Amino acid sequence: MAKNIQSLERAAAMLRLLAGGERRLGLSEIASALGLAKGTAHGILRTLQQEGFVEQETASGRYQLGAELLRLGNSYLDVHELRARALVWTDDLARSSGESVYLGVLHQQGVLIVHHVFRPDDSRQVLEVGAMQPLHSTALGKVLSAYDPVAHSEAVEAERRAFTDLTVCDKDGFEGVLDLTRARGYASDVEETWEGIASVAAPIHDRRRMPVGAVGITGAVERVRDKEGELRPDLIAAVRDCARAVSRDLGAGRF
Repeated sequence: MAKNIQSLERAAAMLRLLAGGERRLGLSEIASALGLAKGTAHGILRTLQQEGFVEQETASGRYQLGAELLRLGNSYLDVHELRARALVWTDDLARSSGESVYLGVLHQQGVLIVHHVFRPDDSRQVLEVGAMQPLHSTALGKVLSAYDPVAHSEAVEAERRAFTDLTVCDKDGFEGVLDLTRARGYASDVEETWEGIASVAAPIHDRRRMPVGAVGITGAVERVRDKEGELRPDLIAAVRDCARAVSRDLGAGRF
C-alpha cells in the first residue's frame, strides 16, 4: 500500500483547522494545535500562502483561509450544480436524438467531460466522464472557445494538433470557425477529431449570463447528417433547446 505524503497531510490538517475556527490563528496556536514545530508549521503556511490558500493579516501576523480556496470551492459548486441541473434535460436529449450526450466544462486547456448519457440502444458503450477533449477540434471545445474568453485564449495559445485531414489548425481559420459558432449559436465537428464521427454542441450560461459549459450530441456521421450531407436541423434544434433549458434552470433567463 502506498504511503501518504506527510507534508500534504499536515497542510490539509492546517486548512481544516483554519476552516473550523471563528477567528484568525497565529503561528504558535497553529503549531500547538497540530503538534508541529514552529519552523515546520511556518514552512507549510508560507507555501500555502504563496499558492493563495492561506492569507496573513499584516497587522497581527495571524493566518486565515485564502481566496484561492474560495475560488476552487465555487468552481466545484458550479460544476456540481451544472451537472445536477442538466441531468433531466440531457436524458431527454439522448432519448429524442438517439445519440450520446456529453456535458463539458473548461479544464486545463481542454474540455473535461462531467456528464455522459449513453446512446439509447443496446450497443456496447464506455462511460467517458472524466475524459478530456481538445478545445480546437471538438464541438464542445469550439463552443467554449467561442463564448468563454479564458477558453479562447487557451485554444489560441496552445498547439492545435491535426487529428484528421479536416481539423482546422491555423489561427485565422480557427477564429473564423469561432465567429461562425457565435453567429449560429452552436458548433459542429464533422470528422475533425475522429473519423466517421460528428458532433453538435451549444453553450450553457449561468445567472450572470456567463458561459459555464457546453452540451452536445455525438454519433456516426451518417446518422448526424441528412441525405444532402448537411447536419440534421432537428438535431441542431434539440441540442440548442437542451442548452437553453439548462441555462434557464441555472437562472440565465431566456436566450
